[in-house]
Amino acid sequence: MQPSTAIGPGDRMLVTGAGGFIGSAVTRALLARGAQVVALLQPGVSSSNLDGLAVEPVVADLRDAPAVAAAAGGCRMIFHVAAVYRFWAPNAADFYDVNVGGSLNVIDAAKAVGVERVVYTSTVGTIGLDGTENGCAADETAWARIGHLFGLYKQSKYVAEHEVLRAGAEGLPVVLVQPTLPLGPFDRAPTPTGKTVLDFLNGRVPGWFDTALNVVDVDDVATGHLLAAERGAQGRSYVLGGENLELRQILDVLAAGTGLPRATIKVPRQVALVAAYASDFVEGRLLHREPSIPLEGARMATTRMIFSDARARRELGYRSRPAIEAILRSARWYAENDYVSAKRLARIVWKDVAELPSSGHVRKGRVETAPDRSPRGSA
Repeated sequence: MQPSTAIGPGDRMLVTGAGGFIGSAVTRALLARGAQVVALLQPGVSSSNLDGLAVEPVVADLRDAPAVAAAAGGCRMIFHVAAVYRFWAPNAADFYDVNVGGSLNVIDAAKAVGVERVVYTSTVGTIGLDGTENGCAADETAWARIGHLFGLYKQSKYVAEHEVLRAGAEGLPVVLVQPTLPLGPFDRAPTPTGKTVLDFLNGRVPGWFDTALNVVDVDDVATGHLLAAERGAQGRSYVLGGENLELRQILDVLAAGTGLPRATIKVPRQVALVAAYASDFVEGRLLHREPSIPLEGARMATTRMIFSDARARRELGYRSRPAIEAILRSARWYAENDYVSAKRLARIVWKDVAELPSSGHVRKGRVETAPDRSPRGSA
């Protein structure tokens, strides 16, 4: 591990995707340290998450190499958070053009400027999940099977991660972070994870699948980005996670915290997959519109996505708050920002986290994998 390099007042930092869910959280974390943030914003994308923040906004497409290079000028570090994070897009080429081509532009800009470090936001979607069905949490040493990289998002991020690691092998100072499934305020899109919370609040989740997720608060993920920049080893990747929970536990937390009815129906995985294949074919391929049941989302929802963040805790000093707090912070933000129907909002009776039972809702502890076997300085 390299010696700690503290982020402090006056440091000029570039954050790509600064107006997004994770990007705005990273921006807020940097501002709290007194850093000067150059906020790279995609044209036509809302920047309302940055309202009231003292940032230097730069509107530029990641695919515009000269514009990216200009934004990086004078920056000490680059936090490359921006990506097309969707299950479907009308132009499939956007996934590779932005997630891969945009990352190559960031790499070239970092080389030209001579930044001290590039923190690349990858995803646990590039990690292999062999063993998770048997309760073995995956970590950075679990290699992915190409056939299990469902959808263009995962596939393009896998390729982009390879290019970042290639640049690191050639000498560019890079570190990778792999967030699990963040929840919290300012998830305006919302992300697929946030949509689960929002759909529950609006009464659109009558049942649950036999699956599991790793839930983390977005502000803890942001802090993890800064820790990776300061303490991460060259070319090394770090899972930034929280707690592994059954989907049913997540929905039970929402029910207990809001007073809304619990989801009571267990939906077989096969039903979800059949419905998704039909939606993908009819809506996506025939009607050329976003499927109401995305196939990639259904595949993810029927896969046990449990992870260990032991490496980040051990090497970076990373910590995360209880998942129950992240879940209810997300729910409250949606309720307070007009995402929930008036009828459902009137039925909510909020309870504080301290009022909720700890057992039966959130499983205590974390599932760990075998000891880390990767050499230092590797991904």
